[in-house]
Amino acid sequence: MTFYPMSLLLSASSRLLVRSVLRMASPEVVQRLEQRARQADEAINILKTQIQMLKQHAVTAEEQRLKKENDQLRQQVNDLKAKLTMAEIQNGVQQVYLPVRTAATDTEAPAAQPQTAEPAPKPAEAKPEQKQVQKGGKADKAAGKGEKKEKKGEKKKGGPPQEEKPVDVSRLDMRIGRIVSVKKHPDADTLYVEEIDVGETAPRTVVSGLVKHVPMEEMQDRIVIAMCNLKPAKMRGITSQAMVMCASSPDKVELLDPPAGSQPGDRITFEGYPGEPDPVLQPKKKVWETVQPDLQVTSDKVATYKGVPFTVAGKGVCTAKTMTNSGIK
Repeated sequence: MTFYPMSLLLSASSRLLVRSVLRMASPEVVQRLEQRARQADEAINILKTQIQMLKQHAVTAEEQRLKKENDQLRQQVNDLKAKLTMAEIQNGVQQVYLPVRTAATDTEAPAAQPQTAEPAPKPAEAKPEQKQVQKGGKADKAAGKGEKKEKKGEKKKGGPPQEEKPVDVSRLDMRIGRIVSVKKHPDADTLYVEEIDVGETAPRTVVSGLVKHVPMEEMQDRIVIAMCNLKPAKMRGITSQAMVMCASSPDKVELLDPPAGSQPGDRITFEGYPGEPDPVLQPKKKVWETVQPDLQVTSDKVATYKGVPFTVAGKGVCTAKTMTNSGIK
């Protein structure tokens, strides 16, 4: 075995260490390390960007989903409000528009100072003769009042009793109308606001819940049947002065068609029901609620009341375009 001196071994290890350091410190190694460091930084930045994009995408998707649900709920609420309003109008409930109230500070009025009433002077005692005259005057007045009451009672009893008109379709004022203009209600997505010529000096404003059933272009200049003696009622802030008559079922609604040649103002009549319509249907009497269930479209698409057709004198009967065996309202 060969033994080397310690100094020789130290010098050899030093040379190896120096060579390793020189190799590590060479420009190529440094460039390679710097390149890898840059690549690592780029990869980290890319990962950060992707994580941020994923977060934004998740938040945006959730916002869109919530917004869509909110729009659907708002639409459902508006639809239910419109249906409720139409049902109330058909049942004679008057609609009242309530403006938005602003908060105001109430100012209290200063309390009034109590005033002490002065004692009234005692009236002078009347003489016996004056007292008798006064008593006699009161008796005469009482007798006069009694005579007046008797006369009023005689008039009420003797007057002829007023006969109540029969509750039938003759009390409804249905006329032919032409839709002069139509637009969407500014505060309700499911309502139209129409101006309808019914043969009067000016068109009537009518609010109808037909947006989902009849396109606007089919409403313009359409000849329709309008019931003109419902009590005017406000629907979402606009007063409706009539109602457009439609064939109606739970799944479908369509406008009734008057016969060819019908003109605005032509009256809808019913054979066997010659009475005159009420000027205005009073909600308390429930005429519309009593008559409406008997308004039907037959299997031949003819609009009827208890089997009697809606008729325009000299021109024909009113019909539905496609619906059969349905109600009318």
